[in-house]
Amino acid sequence: QVQLVESGGGLVQAGGSLRLSCAASGAILSSNTMGWYRQVPGKEREFVAAVSKLGSTWYADSAKGRFTISRDNAKNTLYLQMNSLKPEYTAMYYCAAFEDDYWCHGTQVTVSS
Repeated sequence: QVQLVESGGGLVQAGGSLRLSCAASGAILSSNTMGWYRQVPGKEREFVAAVSKLGSTWYADSAKGRFTISRDNAKNTLYLQMNSLKPEYTAMYYCAAFEDDYWCHGTQVTVSS
């Protein structure tokens, strides 16, 4: 069964850091471009960051300089290191495997002011 299981969300004060992890089953990680999206209630899901199978990365403007996406194919895990967090980054965060269109259930990140 295909699985993407997230962890690492939670409550953090503004200026703090969190690291999200997304553990993938099977060969999902090595065979997909992987990414992170976020969504707040009433708004569309928005792109945050992505990393290609070869390790190229790209970011939403809001994430540049603050977030770092990385992948460890040996551990079948995708990461999102988030630094200097702002309250406006409060959202449900989702990891995704793009080519296979797999999505995890999401993890809540709440940044308090």
